[in-house]
Amino acid sequence: MAARELERIVPKQSTRLTLVNDVNFMLYTPFLPEAAAGTLEPRHVVTPLREILDRTYLRLGAIDGHDPGARTVHLRSRDGETENLPYDQLLLALGSVSRVLPIPGLAKHAIGFKTLADAIWLRNHLIETLEAANATDDAARRNELLTYVFVGGGYAGLEALAELQDFAADAIESYPRARLHGMRWMLVEAADGVLPEIDAELADYALRELRGRGIDIRLGTTLEEVTADSARLSTGETLPTRTVVWTAGVAPNPSLRELNVPLDERGRVPVDDHLRVKGMDSVWAIGDCAAAPDPRGGLYPPTAQHAVREGPAVARNIAAELGIGTPEPFEYKGNAAFVNLGRYKAVGRVGGRTFRGFPAWWMARTYHMSQIPGAARKARAVIDWTASLPFRRDLSEVGSIGHPKPLGETMEPWDSSISSSPSPSASPRR
Repeated sequence: MAARELERIVPKQSTRLTLVNDVNFMLYTPFLPEAAAGTLEPRHVVTPLREILDRTYLRLGAIDGHDPGARTVHLRSRDGETENLPYDQLLLALGSVSRVLPIPGLAKHAIGFKTLADAIWLRNHLIETLEAANATDDAARRNELLTYVFVGGGYAGLEALAELQDFAADAIESYPRARLHGMRWMLVEAADGVLPEIDAELADYALRELRGRGIDIRLGTTLEEVTADSARLSTGETLPTRTVVWTAGVAPNPSLRELNVPLDERGRVPVDDHLRVKGMDSVWAIGDCAAAPDPRGGLYPPTAQHAVREGPAVARNIAAELGIGTPEPFEYKGNAAFVNLGRYKAVGRVGGRTFRGFPAWWMARTYHMSQIPGAARKARAVIDWTASLPFRRDLSEVGSIGHPKPLGETMEPWDSSISSSPSPSASPRR
């Protein structure tokens, strides 16, 4: 968003804009749950950067070094090549990663829900568990396969749980033996409530809605240990499961520690009210990696709606440093918040009014539609949503896409090119 604004306000030929990113697209994170549930095509929740940027020089790679004195950053490309890039103004927008706590087995056996890869892997894994559960005669193994545990009762946790449970409830109709056994869905939250960011009345409605679908919600409970086939809770109960989804908060991108910028106790970059890094010239930070002060007190939360507004604001302040326009402090008060609960239901707040059920779901779709960059992406999302109304969602497990075997590797007897038998359902844990 910052690069788009700079392209708009900075005269052509007067500056060279360079954007370094690990992928060539921008992810619209509120749509991750729908991509995981198959409501939206994965390619339709991302926007190619080259479609929305006209004259910004895109470099695929990562910044792993920074010399403020020389005003250079060290770029490592995806193929391992390195280069020092000079800058006049440097903007850090590295985002965040899933916050991992020192829980035994968590990092090895749980899956996060932060990237498009996480969402697609989780969808494929869910289909694989249904396939395996329908094929096995072992009741204990079937119980492990059909138990799904989500940890974290914030926006990401509830939306991911609601959408995937909705998808699984439809999909299991195609798996008669798994349907006879039944699924178990559980949400584990350390606090005494969910969705602390919205009104308590709406949070209670969300709890009633999810519990009404048979989802087991454990409040005031923590995850103590994860293994390949179980999860132990603070209550002492050990759940047989092969699916633990960790959505209990985010942490600033750890690559910030490789840059010569100040960090606060949580690893974020402290900035002033103009989004300039404190104590530094010509270095700025926005989004989840920045500790931006809220004039009403505290810091702005690490949410998408704040980040997308910080982008244009910092671009205007950077342009002011170059003599174009006047710098202005960043200030934003969120007037809307929505949480999608699947099944055409949601909870939301607009200004001082609250909404629930289908009206909130419709308003959430309308709001997100207005935020998707690019007319083509808006149209594709609408087509996907419309097509999902009369038709069932696809059950193809496409985890092998993008991971072809080398030509010289011996083909297994279950390869689709020589046999119609499906591949084994086991998949690597992350």
